[in-house]
Amino acid sequence: MTKEDERVQTMVLGDVEVIRVMEWQKPFAPAAGIVPEAAADAWKDNQGWLAPDHWEPDSDWAVLALQTWVLRSGGRTVVVDTGAGNGRERPGMPPFHHCQGDFLDLLARADVRPQDVDVVVNTHLHVDHVGWNTVDADGEWIPTFPNAHYLIPAADDFHYGPDNGYGNGLQAVDRMIYEDSIAPIHQAGQAVLWDGLYRIDEHLTLESAPGHTPGSSVLRLASKSDRAVFVGDLVHSPIQLLHPHCNSNACLSPEQAVASRRRILQRAADERELLVPAHFGGAGAVEVRQEGDGFALGPWATAKSVSL
Repeated sequence: MTKEDERVQTMVLGDVEVIRVMEWQKPFAPAAGIVPEAAADAWKDNQGWLAPDHWEPDSDWAVLALQTWVLRSGGRTVVVDTGAGNGRERPGMPPFHHCQGDFLDLLARADVRPQDVDVVVNTHLHVDHVGWNTVDADGEWIPTFPNAHYLIPAADDFHYGPDNGYGNGLQAVDRMIYEDSIAPIHQAGQAVLWDGLYRIDEHLTLESAPGHTPGSSVLRLASKSDRAVFVGDLVHSPIQLLHPHCNSNACLSPEQAVASRRRILQRAADERELLVPAHFGGAGAVEVRQEGDGFALGPWATAKSVSL
Protein backbone atom coordinates (compact mmCIF):
# COMPACT_ATOMS: atom_id res chain seq x y z
CA MET A 1 0.00 0.00 0.00
CA THR A 2 1.00 3.61 -0.51
CA LYS A 3 2.72 5.34 2.38
CA GLU A 4 0.31 7.81 3.92
CA ASP A 5 2.69 10.77 3.64
CA GLU A 6 3.30 10.11 -0.09
CA ARG A 7 -0.31 10.06 -1.29
CA VAL A 8 -0.39 13.76 -2.18
CA GLN A 9 2.60 15.14 -4.07
CA THR A 10 3.30 18.30 -6.02
CA MET A 11 5.66 19.60 -8.67
CA VAL A 12 5.77 22.66 -10.92
CA LEU A 13 6.01 22.61 -14.71
CA GLY A 14 6.48 26.11 -16.09
CA ASP A 15 3.64 28.19 -14.67
CA VAL A 16 1.49 25.15 -13.87
CA GLU A 17 1.36 23.45 -10.49
CA VAL A 18 0.81 19.70 -10.82
CA ILE A 19 -0.65 17.84 -7.83
CA ARG A 20 -0.77 14.06 -7.69
CA VAL A 21 -3.55 12.56 -5.57
CA MET A 22 -3.05 8.81 -5.11
CA GLU A 23 -5.85 6.74 -3.56
CA TRP A 24 -3.77 3.55 -3.60
CA GLN A 25 -0.89 1.67 -5.19
CA LYS A 26 -0.92 -2.13 -5.01
CA PRO A 27 -0.58 -5.41 -6.92
CA PHE A 28 -3.73 -5.30 -9.04
CA ALA A 29 -3.87 -8.36 -11.30
CA PRO A 30 -1.61 -10.92 -13.01
CA ALA A 31 0.82 -9.20 -15.35
CA ALA A 32 -0.30 -11.44 -18.22
CA GLY A 33 -3.86 -10.29 -17.61
CA ILE A 34 -3.06 -6.57 -17.66
CA VAL A 35 -0.78 -6.62 -20.73
CA PRO A 36 -1.46 -10.03 -22.31
CA GLU A 37 0.69 -9.44 -25.39
CA ALA A 38 3.87 -8.83 -23.37
CA ALA A 39 6.05 -11.94 -23.06
CA ALA A 40 6.79 -13.24 -19.57
CA ASP A 41 10.52 -12.70 -20.22
CA ALA A 42 9.87 -8.99 -20.84
CA TRP A 43 8.90 -8.59 -17.20
CA LYS A 44 11.70 -10.78 -15.87
CA ASP A 45 14.37 -9.13 -18.02
CA ASN A 46 13.43 -5.72 -16.60
CA GLN A 47 12.84 -6.78 -13.00
CA GLY A 48 15.59 -4.44 -11.76
CA TRP A 49 13.50 -1.35 -12.36
CA LEU A 50 9.96 -2.77 -12.68
CA ALA A 51 10.00 -4.09 -9.11
CA PRO A 52 8.55 -3.09 -6.73
CA ASP A 53 6.70 -0.06 -8.13
CA HIS A 54 5.32 -1.68 -11.31
CA TRP A 55 5.59 -5.45 -10.88
CA GLU A 56 5.68 -7.93 -8.00
CA PRO A 57 8.00 -10.77 -9.07
CA ASP A 58 6.92 -13.32 -6.46
CA SER A 59 3.26 -13.23 -7.51
CA ASP A 60 3.87 -12.07 -11.10
CA TRP A 61 1.22 -9.40 -10.59
CA ALA A 62 1.32 -5.94 -12.13
CA VAL A 63 1.36 -3.09 -9.63
CA LEU A 64 -0.97 -0.23 -10.52
CA ALA A 65 -1.99 3.04 -8.91
CA LEU A 66 -5.42 4.63 -8.69
CA GLN A 67 -4.77 8.36 -8.88
CA THR A 68 -5.93 11.76 -10.05
CA TRP A 69 -3.88 14.69 -11.30
CA VAL A 70 -4.87 18.23 -10.34
CA LEU A 71 -3.48 21.16 -12.32
CA ARG A 72 -3.48 24.80 -11.26
CA SER A 73 -3.20 26.67 -14.53
CA GLY A 74 -4.05 30.23 -15.53
CA GLY A 75 -5.87 30.90 -12.26
CA ARG A 76 -8.09 27.82 -12.63
CA THR A 77 -8.13 24.38 -11.04
CA VAL A 78 -8.34 21.41 -13.41
CA VAL A 79 -8.97 17.85 -12.18
CA VAL A 80 -7.81 15.09 -14.55
CA ASP A 81 -9.71 11.80 -14.08
CA THR A 82 -11.68 11.08 -10.94
CA GLY A 83 -10.95 7.53 -9.84
CA ALA A 84 -13.52 4.91 -8.88
CA GLY A 85 -15.81 6.75 -6.47
CA ASN A 86 -17.51 5.52 -3.32
CA GLY A 87 -20.57 3.36 -2.82
CA ARG A 88 -20.91 2.18 -6.43
CA GLU A 89 -22.53 -0.97 -7.70
CA ARG A 90 -19.77 -2.55 -9.80
CA PRO A 91 -20.59 -6.26 -10.04
CA GLY A 92 -17.78 -8.29 -11.51
CA MET A 93 -15.25 -5.58 -10.66
CA PRO A 94 -14.07 -6.38 -7.11
CA PRO A 95 -11.51 -3.54 -6.80
CA PHE A 96 -14.25 -0.96 -7.48
CA HIS A 97 -17.40 -2.60 -6.06
CA HIS A 98 -18.74 -0.71 -3.01
CA CYS A 99 -15.48 1.20 -2.58
CA GLN A 100 -15.04 3.44 0.42
CA GLY A 101 -12.03 5.69 -0.10
CA ASP A 102 -10.84 9.06 1.18
CA PHE A 103 -10.45 10.89 -2.13
CA LEU A 104 -12.10 14.12 -0.96
CA ASP A 105 -9.91 14.19 2.15
CA LEU A 106 -6.85 13.81 -0.06
CA LEU A 107 -8.04 16.73 -2.20
CA ALA A 108 -8.44 18.78 0.97
CA ARG A 109 -4.85 17.99 1.91
CA ALA A 110 -3.90 19.54 -1.43
CA ASP A 111 -6.04 22.60 -0.55
CA VAL A 112 -8.55 21.71 -3.26
CA ARG A 113 -12.21 22.17 -2.33
CA PRO A 114 -14.86 20.70 -4.66
CA GLN A 115 -16.53 24.08 -5.14
CA ASP A 116 -13.24 25.62 -6.29
CA VAL A 117 -12.68 23.20 -9.19
CA ASP A 118 -13.27 24.87 -12.56
CA VAL A 119 -12.71 22.01 -15.02
CA VAL A 120 -12.92 18.22 -14.79
CA VAL A 121 -11.28 16.18 -17.55
CA ASN A 122 -12.37 12.58 -18.10
CA THR A 123 -9.70 11.21 -20.44
CA HIS A 124 -12.15 8.38 -21.18
CA LEU A 125 -15.21 6.84 -19.55
CA HIS A 126 -13.90 3.70 -17.89
CA VAL A 127 -14.93 2.83 -14.34
CA ASP A 128 -11.74 4.07 -12.64
CA HIS A 129 -11.69 7.46 -14.38
CA VAL A 130 -15.17 8.83 -13.71
CA GLY A 131 -16.26 7.63 -10.26
CA TRP A 132 -15.76 10.82 -8.30
CA ASN A 133 -17.56 12.81 -10.99
CA THR A 134 -20.51 12.47 -8.63
CA VAL A 135 -21.37 11.90 -4.98
CA ASP A 136 -24.42 10.40 -3.31
CA ALA A 137 -26.71 13.07 -1.84
CA ASP A 138 -29.55 11.34 0.01
CA GLY A 139 -29.87 8.64 -2.62
CA GLU A 140 -29.32 10.92 -5.63
CA TRP A 141 -26.11 11.17 -7.61
CA ILE A 142 -25.06 14.81 -8.02
CA PRO A 143 -21.87 16.44 -9.40
CA THR A 144 -19.01 16.39 -6.90
CA PHE A 145 -17.68 19.64 -8.37
CA PRO A 146 -20.71 21.92 -8.57
CA ASN A 147 -19.06 24.80 -10.43
CA ALA A 148 -17.00 22.82 -12.94
CA HIS A 149 -17.36 22.12 -16.62
CA TYR A 150 -16.83 18.40 -17.20
CA LEU A 151 -14.95 17.79 -20.46
CA ILE A 152 -16.15 14.44 -21.82
CA PRO A 153 -15.01 12.87 -25.10
CA ALA A 154 -18.03 12.87 -27.40
CA ALA A 155 -17.18 9.48 -28.91
CA ASP A 156 -17.10 7.85 -25.48
CA ASP A 157 -20.29 9.59 -24.41
CA PHE A 158 -22.02 8.13 -27.47
CA HIS A 159 -20.50 4.66 -27.07
CA TYR A 160 -21.15 4.28 -23.35
CA GLY A 161 -24.40 6.22 -23.30
CA PRO A 162 -27.94 5.19 -24.22
CA ASP A 163 -27.54 6.08 -27.91
CA ASN A 164 -25.14 3.19 -28.47
CA GLY A 165 -26.76 0.90 -25.93
CA TYR A 166 -24.32 1.52 -23.06
CA GLY A 167 -21.20 0.18 -24.75
CA ASN A 168 -23.15 -2.07 -27.13
CA GLY A 169 -24.25 -4.02 -24.09
CA LEU A 170 -20.92 -5.84 -23.81
CA GLN A 171 -20.81 -5.30 -20.04
CA ALA A 172 -23.92 -4.71 -17.94
CA VAL A 173 -21.82 -2.60 -15.60
CA ASP A 174 -21.24 0.01 -18.33
CA ARG A 175 -24.84 1.13 -17.96
CA MET A 176 -24.40 1.49 -14.20
CA ILE A 177 -21.23 3.54 -14.68
CA TYR A 178 -22.92 5.87 -17.13
CA GLU A 179 -26.07 6.29 -15.03
CA ASP A 180 -24.33 7.14 -11.74
CA SER A 181 -21.24 8.99 -13.00
CA ILE A 182 -22.05 10.57 -16.40
CA ALA A 183 -25.80 11.05 -16.76
CA PRO A 184 -26.01 13.29 -13.63
CA ILE A 185 -23.41 15.59 -15.18
CA HIS A 186 -25.62 16.00 -18.25
CA GLN A 187 -28.70 16.51 -16.09
CA ALA A 188 -26.93 19.29 -14.18
CA GLY A 189 -25.97 21.04 -17.43
CA GLN A 190 -22.25 20.71 -16.67
CA ALA A 191 -21.18 18.36 -19.48
CA VAL A 192 -19.11 19.67 -22.39
CA LEU A 193 -18.68 17.16 -25.21
CA TRP A 194 -15.68 17.58 -27.48
CA ASP A 195 -13.80 15.79 -30.26
CA GLY A 196 -10.47 16.23 -32.04
CA LEU A 197 -8.80 19.10 -30.18
CA TYR A 198 -10.04 21.21 -27.28
CA ARG A 199 -8.01 24.06 -25.80
CA ILE A 200 -8.60 24.58 -22.09
CA ASP A 201 -6.24 27.54 -21.70
CA GLU A 202 -2.90 28.80 -22.96
CA HIS A 203 -1.07 25.89 -21.31
CA LEU A 204 -3.47 22.94 -21.64
CA THR A 205 -4.91 21.23 -24.73
CA LEU A 206 -6.94 18.03 -25.04
CA GLU A 207 -6.33 15.77 -28.02
CA SER A 208 -8.16 12.64 -29.17
CA ALA A 209 -6.11 9.42 -29.07
CA PRO A 210 -8.68 6.66 -29.74
CA GLY A 211 -8.24 2.93 -29.47
CA HIS A 212 -8.38 2.07 -25.80
CA THR A 213 -11.91 3.44 -26.04
CA PRO A 214 -13.51 5.27 -28.99
CA GLY A 215 -12.95 8.63 -27.32
CA SER A 216 -9.73 8.09 -25.37
CA SER A 217 -7.76 11.30 -25.11
CA VAL A 218 -4.56 12.86 -23.82
CA LEU A 219 -3.98 16.23 -22.19
CA ARG A 220 -0.92 18.18 -23.34
CA LEU A 221 0.79 20.74 -21.10
CA ALA A 222 3.16 23.33 -22.51
CA SER A 223 4.38 26.12 -20.26
CA LYS A 224 7.67 27.98 -20.64
CA SER A 225 10.26 25.31 -21.47
CA ASP A 226 8.36 22.45 -19.81
CA ARG A 227 6.25 19.90 -21.63
CA ALA A 228 4.09 17.04 -20.34
CA VAL A 229 1.37 14.78 -21.66
CA PHE A 230 -1.24 13.17 -19.40
CA VAL A 231 -2.07 10.00 -21.30
CA GLY A 232 -4.82 8.30 -19.30
CA ASP A 233 -4.80 4.60 -20.20
CA LEU A 234 -2.65 4.89 -23.32
CA VAL A 235 -0.24 2.78 -21.26
CA HIS A 236 -0.93 0.82 -18.06
CA SER A 237 2.61 -0.34 -17.38
CA PRO A 238 6.10 0.88 -18.35
CA ILE A 239 6.51 -2.46 -20.15
CA GLN A 240 4.40 -0.90 -22.93
CA LEU A 241 7.02 1.79 -23.48
CA LEU A 242 9.56 -0.89 -24.31
CA HIS A 243 6.98 -2.82 -26.34
CA PRO A 244 4.49 -0.27 -27.72
CA HIS A 245 2.76 -2.90 -29.85
CA CYS A 246 1.40 -4.49 -26.65
CA ASN A 247 -2.10 -3.44 -25.67
CA SER A 248 -3.77 -3.70 -22.31
CA ASN A 249 -6.56 -6.19 -21.81
CA ALA A 250 -9.12 -3.36 -22.00
CA CYS A 251 -8.29 -1.85 -25.40
CA LEU A 252 -11.46 -2.00 -27.52
CA SER A 253 -9.77 -1.36 -30.88
CA PRO A 254 -6.31 -3.00 -30.72
CA GLU A 255 -4.83 -1.69 -33.99
CA GLN A 256 -6.05 1.83 -33.33
CA ALA A 257 -4.73 1.69 -29.76
CA VAL A 258 -1.25 0.72 -30.99
CA ALA A 259 -1.28 3.54 -33.56
CA SER A 260 -2.29 6.13 -30.95
CA ARG A 261 0.28 4.81 -28.48
CA ARG A 262 3.13 4.97 -30.99
CA ARG A 263 2.11 8.45 -32.14
CA ILE A 264 1.92 9.91 -28.64
CA LEU A 265 5.09 8.19 -27.42
CA GLN A 266 7.01 9.32 -30.51
CA ARG A 267 6.00 12.91 -29.94
CA ALA A 268 6.86 12.66 -26.25
CA ALA A 269 10.34 11.45 -27.20
CA ASP A 270 10.79 14.08 -29.92
CA GLU A 271 9.55 17.00 -27.85
CA ARG A 272 10.89 15.87 -24.46
CA GLU A 273 7.42 15.69 -22.96
CA LEU A 274 7.11 14.18 -19.51
CA LEU A 275 4.82 11.16 -19.85
CA VAL A 276 2.14 11.08 -17.13
CA PRO A 277 -0.01 7.91 -17.29
CA ALA A 278 -3.04 7.31 -15.12
CA HIS A 279 -1.85 4.14 -13.40
CA PHE A 280 1.94 4.23 -13.02
CA GLY A 281 3.10 3.68 -9.46
CA GLY A 282 6.37 4.92 -8.05
CA ALA A 283 7.19 8.41 -9.27
CA GLY A 284 4.16 8.24 -11.56
CA ALA A 285 5.70 10.02 -14.55
CA VAL A 286 8.77 9.51 -16.72
CA GLU A 287 10.65 10.93 -19.69
CA VAL A 288 10.70 8.83 -22.86
CA ARG A 289 13.59 8.25 -25.25
CA GLN A 290 13.59 6.75 -28.75
CA GLU A 291 15.29 3.35 -28.93
CA GLY A 292 15.03 1.29 -32.12
CA ASP A 293 11.44 0.41 -32.93
CA GLY A 294 10.41 1.17 -29.37
CA PHE A 295 11.25 3.50 -26.56
CA ALA A 296 13.40 3.61 -23.46
CA LEU A 297 12.81 5.22 -20.11
CA GLY A 298 14.60 8.44 -19.24
CA PRO A 299 14.59 10.09 -15.81
CA TRP A 300 11.59 9.63 -13.56
CA ALA A 301 9.74 12.70 -12.33
CA THR A 302 10.59 14.28 -9.02
CA ALA A 303 7.86 15.58 -6.75
CA LYS A 304 7.58 16.55 -3.11
CA SER A 305 5.03 15.19 -0.69
CA VAL A 306 2.46 17.48 0.85
CA SER A 307 2.70 17.35 4.64
CA LEU A 308 -0.09 15.76 6.64
